[in-house]
Amino acid sequence: MGKSKGTKQALVVFGALAFGWLAIELAFGPLLDKARAAMGKSDPTQDPDDEETAADDK
Repeated sequence: MGKSKGTKQALVVFGALAFGWLAIELAFGPLLDKARAAMGKSDPTQDPDDEETAADDK
């Protein structure tokens, strides 16, 4: 009897987490898509701190 109650609680928690994830994806979808695209375009071998700018030349 206790195992059934635990399984039901686990399913409810899993459903709540899935619903929350879906709500966040729908609410912040455009922002998340832009962030994912920016991360996909980034170059992990390039360090922006190493770049010389016009302000460094002065």
